[in-house]
Order: sequence, then structure tokens, then C-alpha cells
Amino acid sequence: MDVFACAGCGTELTAPVSRVALPVHVHHGGWEQLHPPLMEPSTYAVDPRPTGPPWRRWAEVGADAAARQGVFAPVYSVSFGARNRIVIAPGDSRSMTLIPEKCEGYCRGVDGRAGPNLACVGCGRAVATRMDDCGMWQTVWLEPDAVARRSSGLPAGPPPDWDDLTRADHRVPPVEPDGSWSRRWEAAVAVALAHLVAVTEDRPVSLPAGAVAELLGHAVDRYLPAGPDARSTGLAGPGTRPPQPRPDVLLVPRHPLTGAPWRPPGDEGAVVPLDSGVWAYLAHPGETSPLPATGGLPAGVLRDDYPLPPRPLYLLTPHHAAFEDTLVRLPAIRAPRLRRYREAYHRAVSPTPR
Repeated sequence: MDVFACAGCGTELTAPVSRVALPVHVHHGGWEQLHPPLMEPSTYAVDPRPTGPPWRRWAEVGADAAARQGVFAPVYSVSFGARNRIVIAPGDSRSMTLIPEKCEGYCRGVDGRAGPNLACVGCGRAVATRMDDCGMWQTVWLEPDAVARRSSGLPAGPPPDWDDLTRADHRVPPVEPDGSWSRRWEAAVAVALAHLVAVTEDRPVSLPAGAVAELLGHAVDRYLPAGPDARSTGLAGPGTRPPQPRPDVLLVPRHPLTGAPWRPPGDEGAVVPLDSGVWAYLAHPGETSPLPATGGLPAGVLRDDYPLPPRPLYLLTPHHAAFEDTLVRLPAIRAPRLRRYREAYHRAVSPTPR
């Protein structure tokens, strides 16, 4: 396991932590809602993208400079913050104190708009940013140039691997206990849809029957056209039998440690990566569906459940900002067909008032 220490004075700033994949919902939560910690205790992840301030407007930096920051289509502003910031759960932070003049936020917490707001108690150096405002997952972001990674001397458990996806506790249910859709699902589905749009170049898509069609069908219908010559999709990953013949696009999990998409051996065809917990649920949904059933009881549904399983009041709606943020970071968005798609999408979600 690792600990992170102040690069200035050596004070240890974290508990022992082990690296995992960066969650796909890291920057996307529910508006004006309080959120739990993003990271599980004793874990950390690294974001390779530039994040946080300073921000510069697209009109000022231009397409070439924005592309170097990983943004390939016009947006309001582009981050020129640090790459490789390290995120931990707030409970794993140590020996840091808030910098009062940098604790601005929207309404219910701090959002990091002024840059690092946590200082090392040993030397006063600004080393991290606490974020916990409404709509944000609770996090502490360590600045890569302000900290140093060291071995804690404690043995770590086996690193997460593909086998973890077959465990029941790795599955992320799509519905919260209060009947609302999981915020992680809303963001993860949006990210996957952006990849699906890019891979299919805005062409019709057919989904495999079962949990994938039940849970994602409405979202796909909103973001992709209907029509003939649909691109076929199928669910594939560790512990499952690959669909035959191979669909045009495989929906596959991300590795729980590296974040890399799974691929069948020797397969170079199109894949769309999914959050591993979401994929695990789709591959092994369990005994009941989160959507109401009509007609006779489908196979696997239990009678006389008490309490009744939570049921959402509306169909799954992908997180708009997660979809948009992912789409503009895919180099494929520069193709004329996808540029037209994005323009049409903007007109649909933000129609010009008459």
C-alpha cells in the first residue's frame, strides 16, 4: 500500500491506500444533491486529464491548444489545471487543514474554484483540494507536484482484476433504495453512450434482449436514430460466453485497476467500455428486474416480495454533462458526421426560444 507525503516537509498526508481505476462518474453527480464519498476507504485513483483551475475560454485558446488538453470540439472553457491529480476519500486524509480564504462554494460546501484549499500542517504548503459541494462526490484531490508517493510498508491485498467482476458485491444496482436511479448508473450510461455514438457514427443500434435492452433501450433511443441497417451490439466480458456471431459492437467492462476495456483474445473489433460495476449487473442482473413487468411473471421473478424492491418512477435518463464531456474528448468528434450530430443534439436539448 502507498502513502502520500508533503513534497516540502515529508509530513504524511494520507492513510495507507491502494490504487484502483478512476471512476467514470468522478466529475458527474446530481445537481443540488449531497453525495457520499467517491472513493472507497483505503483506495486512490489518478486522473490523467487536466482538471480544475485555471480555466480558459475556447475562443481564447483555439482548437489546437484545446486538443492538446484533450478537448476536440468547442466548449465554453477548457481546463489548464494539473494532470495526474490523485483522488482519495476525505476520511483517508491526514495532517491537512483548510485554507479559509479558498473555501468558496455554491451553497452546501466547497467546490475548489479557487484552487487548492488544504494546507500541510507541517509546513503550510498548499497540497490538496477538498470538494463536497452539492452535486459533487465528496473527494480530496492531492496536487501531483505537491506530494510524493511512498510505500507504507503495509502489505496490500491482491490487486483488483477481472475475477472481481464475477462477485455479487461488485455489481452496482441501478436503483437506489428510495426508488431513484443510481447516480453512478446515470453517469456511466452517459459515458458509454458517447462512445457508442462515436463508434457507430450516429447510426441506428440494436441492443441484445434482456437486461441491456430493458435498462438501456430508452437511453439509446434518445441519443441514436431509429432505422434499418442497425449496428448490432452484444454484452461480452470475463466469465461470459462471447455472443456468436460477433456483433458489430461489444459492450465490455473496464478493468477495475487500470480502467482499460476488456477484449476477447485476438479481437480488434469495435468495443464500448462500461463501468465495471454497471457491466457486472447487466451480465448478472440477479433474480428480479428493476423495471415493472406486464402480463405474466417473467422467469426468475419472485412472488410476494416484502418489502417490495425499489422501482423508479421514470425511465433511465443519462447524465447530460457526462455525455457531453465524454463526447468532446473523443477525437472522432472531429469527423463531419459527428460534428453535425453534436450540433443537432445541442439544438434538441437547448432549443432556441421563439
